[in-house]
Amino acid sequence: MALQCPIGLDVNQLRQEIKDVYSQVAVAPNGDFHFHRGPEYAASKLGYDASELNELPTAATASFAGVANPLAIDELAPGETIVDLGCGAGMDILLASKRVGPAGQAIGVDMTDEMLASTTNSAAEMGAINAQARKGDLTALPIEDGTVDVAISNGVLNLAPDKNAAFSEIKRILKPGGRLLLGDIIMNRELSEDARNDIDLWTG
Repeated sequence: MALQCPIGLDVNQLRQEIKDVYSQVAVAPNGDFHFHRGPEYAASKLGYDASELNELPTAATASFAGVANPLAIDELAPGETIVDLGCGAGMDILLASKRVGPAGQAIGVDMTDEMLASTTNSAAEMGAINAQARKGDLTALPIEDGTVDVAISNGVLNLAPDKNAAFSEIKRILKPGGRLLLGDIIMNRELSEDARNDIDLWTG
């Protein structure tokens, strides 16, 4: 996981391409993408409970494109405030909203309008009044300082051009003793300069 984009990579272009790709995933999850998606993948490869996924709106699970199951790392307690960093169509945040209950809060943050709309609509369909979606970037989270019990991230920090800034934001929003449940892809060797400058590799 590179901590920063290589010098010369157009960060604005990278952000736009990430938005474009995941906007397409939100509206056409069965499209031609190079990464896995959907509830069957989540259950069979990542250990999600298929029966629990079946209780969620189809829109929330069809566009799921995570790489892990961060909710399996630790229990969420009733009344906790959870923030999902890069919530996508909302599958993880809706599962979290059920765990923290009506006294808790489940906040999804994403920079893609289509994904935010999907999360908002699915929360309304479920009657999940403790779930909400906010537009934002991992390096400038729309969350007040020290208000979050648990931050979760599922394959999203890899997309951040500046991971040091992203981790600083996570530290800022967490309460003392707060937790980060992080699932992502890491490399055990340094990538070539050509690979690190390939925007297509950064976007998925």
